[in-house]
Amino acid sequence: MILKANCKINLGLDILRRRADGFHDLETVMFPVAGLYDEVEVVRTAAPGAEFRAEGLAVDCPPGENICLKAFRLMQRHYGVDGVAIRLGKRVPFGAGLGGGSSDGTAVLLAVNELFALGLSEAELIARAAELGSDTAFFVRNTPQLCKGRGEVMEPFVLNLKGMTLVIVKPGEGVSTREAYAGVRPRIPEVPLAERLGRPVAEWQGLVTNDFEEHIFAAHPAIRAAKERLLAEGAVYASMSGSGSAVFGLFAGHEKSERLCSLSPFVFGL
Repeated sequence: MILKANCKINLGLDILRRRADGFHDLETVMFPVAGLYDEVEVVRTAAPGAEFRAEGLAVDCPPGENICLKAFRLMQRHYGVDGVAIRLGKRVPFGAGLGGGSSDGTAVLLAVNELFALGLSEAELIARAAELGSDTAFFVRNTPQLCKGRGEVMEPFVLNLKGMTLVIVKPGEGVSTREAYAGVRPRIPEVPLAERLGRPVAEWQGLVTNDFEEHIFAAHPAIRAAKERLLAEGAVYASMSGSGSAVFGLFAGHEKSERLCSLSPFVFGL
């Protein structure tokens, strides 16, 4: 079974408060990007355990610690499944705030559910995905969701970006989750994110914000510069995705032009 494990962008990201468990409560709308994905292949084998190999972009962890294997082991513990071979074709940049690793892990959960005929409900799959990380549950639904808590509490969010062009830029430097949260200042916005996103996209800039940007931009000028260039090239809205380092711009109309393709290889019509 081969799945396309697509990435996501964050439309707004408010860090509301620090929790007693050390995590933070946040609000964000996650939006799937179908055109940028990893390929995750999972097949059943006669041998016990899991074989794993990765192709494409190198990831920043030993193979044995890859989230694909963590996802299989989680399903193994819960449901007693055994014997798979996993191939990861990595294309989504990592350390970018695009949720590529989370999507890979969720793809393994979905594949194991199908291959072993577990018949898990959406609620059960979301619960298993939430055990892997904060963004993973989103990829079970893989539709625009208003995410709260650590990101695992979701509700569908009606959002129509059809007719626009999305450009994703990944600067050469990365941002660790530890760095991102170390500099954040929690706050409760005057106007809830859902209400701000209800305004026309052309009014989002300066209104729909990412609370990680201020201190990440101060520490990483190249990330700030990438966002500023998107705006200079005519994006109606630009933002950092998640905790970075990727930034994205929304452009009016379908314009997969030489000008936009010179900014990034990741240019998609929505």
